[in-house]
Amino acid sequence: MSLLAFTYQQFENWMVVWLPIIFMGLIAVVLILMLRFMPSFKMKPQEIKPSSSDSVGWSDVAGVEEAKDELREVVEFLRDPGRFKAIGARVPKGILLHGPPGTGKTLLAKAVAHESNARFYAQSASAFVEMFAGLGAARIRRLFKEARKSSPAIVFIDELDAVGSTRGNDVSGEKDQTLNQLLVELDGFGGRDGLVVIGASNLLDKLDPALLRPGRFDRQVFVTPPDLEGRKQVLAVHTRDKPLEPGIDIELVARQTSGLTGADLANICNEAAILAARDRRDKIATTDFQAALERVVAGMQSRRVITDHEKRVVAFHEAGHALCAELLPSTDKVHRVSIIPRGQALGYTLNLPEEDRYLKTRDELMDRLVVLLGGRTAEHLVFGQITTGASGDLRSVHDISRAMVTQYGMGTGLMSRELNAGDYSMSDATRRAIDDEQQFITDQAHRRALALITEHRELLDALAGELLEREALERDDIDRIVAGVEGDIATPERLAPRNGDRASALYAEPATPPPPLPPSE
Repeated sequence: MSLLAFTYQQFENWMVVWLPIIFMGLIAVVLILMLRFMPSFKMKPQEIKPSSSDSVGWSDVAGVEEAKDELREVVEFLRDPGRFKAIGARVPKGILLHGPPGTGKTLLAKAVAHESNARFYAQSASAFVEMFAGLGAARIRRLFKEARKSSPAIVFIDELDAVGSTRGNDVSGEKDQTLNQLLVELDGFGGRDGLVVIGASNLLDKLDPALLRPGRFDRQVFVTPPDLEGRKQVLAVHTRDKPLEPGIDIELVARQTSGLTGADLANICNEAAILAARDRRDKIATTDFQAALERVVAGMQSRRVITDHEKRVVAFHEAGHALCAELLPSTDKVHRVSIIPRGQALGYTLNLPEEDRYLKTRDELMDRLVVLLGGRTAEHLVFGQITTGASGDLRSVHDISRAMVTQYGMGTGLMSRELNAGDYSMSDATRRAIDDEQQFITDQAHRRALALITEHRELLDALAGELLEREALERDDIDRIVAGVEGDIATPERLAPRNGDRASALYAEPATPPPPLPPSE
């Protein structure tokens, strides 16, 4: 018994001494194995050689001529750096491409690498942010180390705002540490390294000022959606390997896609090809492009079955939108009206601009509000009730009217300054005044819509009747119906004075300030 007791005592002492050491050793082994086999730990940047099939040339990037002109000097520097050094010129270390999503920022960076015969290293900034402290900074060091070995090289960091946002807001401090390492790397190489860093971001205002100072990302290139000529070039690029029927008017498709980005246009071309293949045709027709445009803009056609009453409500709703758009002088004309459900909508009215425009007057925004409220107003006028179908229209009315008051100074009393909703110094009286101005604008638009639809009730019934019979109306059908009921309607120039316009003379109201608030109880 004494021997067993002594042995058990020894085992107990051994456990007390060695069990914590064994436990900590097992934890260390598990962590090492987890780091070794974790994909994010071994993540490497995407590398594209100039001769690779994934490389992109200038001919593959269209619709962004201004940005290409800005980047051509980088290409010339990487091709012939001696010519620049001879006169003491220095190419920017960092170039920041910013703009809306889908405008071709990544393609531009790839094209710069290909045209300059340089290696292309691409990494998303979100890959630098991990739960383990210091891992993001280590990845940045490895990225720049590999790029320096292969100079001349382009280092492309996509979604730069994921790691480059203003410091001081990160609780863990990992993002700040990663950003500090990126700033050190940007300062750690010169023009002799043959290395250029290109960043891309959709949120320029959120980037840390230290990133944008001279010597780092000191050149900023704004990549905008293409204009009419640019859209024609983008469509030509994405249809050059697709069989098209003779007579397809690419310029017409470009005019109908104002405001869309290069990615949207590529999607339209791909959808048109899919529709042609689905119908077992060997060439893409104009109707395929029209259907693809509807699918991209309005959504996929739904198979929901609606009742006859709901169908009548939707028909008059969409007819109200189309009527207001046809009779108001400054709105984009209706390209197509349909009561076939698409996406989340039971029907839609597709307004497409005929030209690229970058300025909007107050009258044009007010006419847009009238068009948006025309559907709901027609419902109430015909059926005596309103439905939930106008929720999207009301959301757009709120956004536009709010921006008119707070951003554009188009109210009746608040006209001399921008009123930021996040300004905590704004008084309660000013906030009430903003609400009153917005309510006054929307009420005015509603009254104009009601007067317009009431006077032209015959046209409303004609449009709704045709919709119920055919389910969809094209531009030619709308012109025929309007001409049969209203005759020829003269359309004035967009920025011309509207005093002589028939619609504005009938429905315009004096720009009087909203009524004062009632006394508080």
